[in-house]
Amino acid sequence: MASVGRYSCKSAAETLEWITAIVDFLKPYKPLMDAHVVNFFKDRLWELVDKEWMECLGKESVEKLLTIPSGIVQENWPASLQEFVLTVKSLDLPREQDDLQMMLPNLNVTPLSTVLAQGMSLKKKHEVETLSAIVNSVARNAGAHAIIDVGAGQGYLAQVLSFQYQLYVAAIDSSSHHGDVTSARADRIKKHYVAKMHRTGSTHVHVPQTITCHVLSSEMLKDLSSTLSRRGYVELSDGIRSCLDKPCEGWELDLGEEPSCNMNSGLVLAGLHACGDLSVTMLRTFAECEEIKAVVSIGCCYNLLTEKGVGKARNECGFPLSGGVKSIGLSLGKSARDLACQSAVRWSLLTKDTALQNFELHSFRASFQMVLFRYHPEVLAGSPSVGRQGKAMRRQQQLKAIKDHLDVEQFSDSLSSKQCSKMEKDVKMQSTVSMGVSSDCTTRCEETRSSDRFSAFKQFCCSGLGRLGLTVNDEVDFFQIWMETERFAELVGPFWSLRAALGPVVETLLLLDRLLFLQEHGNLAEAVMLPIFNPRLSPRNVAILAQKVRGRS
Repeated sequence: MASVGRYSCKSAAETLEWITAIVDFLKPYKPLMDAHVVNFFKDRLWELVDKEWMECLGKESVEKLLTIPSGIVQENWPASLQEFVLTVKSLDLPREQDDLQMMLPNLNVTPLSTVLAQGMSLKKKHEVETLSAIVNSVARNAGAHAIIDVGAGQGYLAQVLSFQYQLYVAAIDSSSHHGDVTSARADRIKKHYVAKMHRTGSTHVHVPQTITCHVLSSEMLKDLSSTLSRRGYVELSDGIRSCLDKPCEGWELDLGEEPSCNMNSGLVLAGLHACGDLSVTMLRTFAECEEIKAVVSIGCCYNLLTEKGVGKARNECGFPLSGGVKSIGLSLGKSARDLACQSAVRWSLLTKDTALQNFELHSFRASFQMVLFRYHPEVLAGSPSVGRQGKAMRRQQQLKAIKDHLDVEQFSDSLSSKQCSKMEKDVKMQSTVSMGVSSDCTTRCEETRSSDRFSAFKQFCCSGLGRLGLTVNDEVDFFQIWMETERFAELVGPFWSLRAALGPVVETLLLLDRLLFLQEHGNLAEAVMLPIFNPRLSPRNVAILAQKVRGRS
């Protein structure tokens, strides 16, 4: 099992101490976490933040605002603001990927072949390449040779584990379409490996088997794991597929008569960004099912977690999971859990123009909320959504910024220090030339930009009303609302940045709750949490790894 290092805690007591420190720190900022930026103008949300902080940050450059979630402070800031940012950083779990070879015994990350990597994005290739090697290492160390890929999606991880690492894999996903895609892609890859086998004299190829099943509880996943372990891994027929809404006892597995391998050595649960409660269900199943010898879980979509006392939560909630956090009586709420999905690293990689567009979109949406509040209050009561206007374009820009950053890192490594220095001088010279404009020109540009922004805002509102099935009429005074909100628009960036700084701490709390749950079963398992991906490519990069203590179940 991995060494603990600086990423985890050696005992449940240490983990609970970390959790308590986070909870105590977050309590005064609960209103800030619960706030939703769409209500920024309607509810005057800037008043939730220390007035001195907002006055200071309102004059700050966009570039410096973007570094707040990364824990960077400026000397001219109020001491209390500096303390806030530095405390956030001290409570946050480090996300930088460390030397995995040092942390995991016998780890060998093998580059994916062109055949296996076909169709994968840069992000997906990096994730699957790294995680498959880790799952293989954990499985071998636990003495297990079969994997259940939970929330398998299109089966990328399952196929690499099968074809490249020769492990037996059952891929579970709630989407029958994903199951069909997984099977079709596996068949294409199998043809390549069969042809390769004929040349090498090998006789068998492992092919991942797909199971379409909506895992609703740990009991359901436990039943499936027990059945697979008891009957063995065989070529699964279409009869294994179940309807999404059938309960656990409503489906039967056609596993044949003779198992093709002995699964008595145990199973490993693996999940690459298993959504919402699914990642928590994996940990519960690991603790309750003797056939499961190890688990490797990378969660995501914290906003979709069920929470005790919030909404229509079931008895088995996604949060809190551990007895320690349950005893604290903490309630986060959807807004705070949604905040946990923020990425400080990706924020720091945004260009100035992309960040300005991001803040402007939030300002437009918050101003549009004022339109609804004033002219369509009955619609506002239903928490309306106007779709992802502008977000797709912003996401493309973010991914481009990340790719450019990675390319620059690789390019810089190949340059001499003298070449790098010359490039920096050239960039500074270009910046100086671009800044050499007259004040009259700057004023005219600002006036033009203000007019353009109002036109863009009005277009945004008309589009939003249309998406809500509302008619645009002359009664709506867009300009009046624009004038009311525009003077506070510059505070959206500081507000968003301060709130985003809390995101990684909330995510750390959610992860520590899961780690503590496993540590509370200390006589059962040893567990750690490690950032295994490059956070610039994959922000949700923290894996929880746990393995049963040998001789126990």
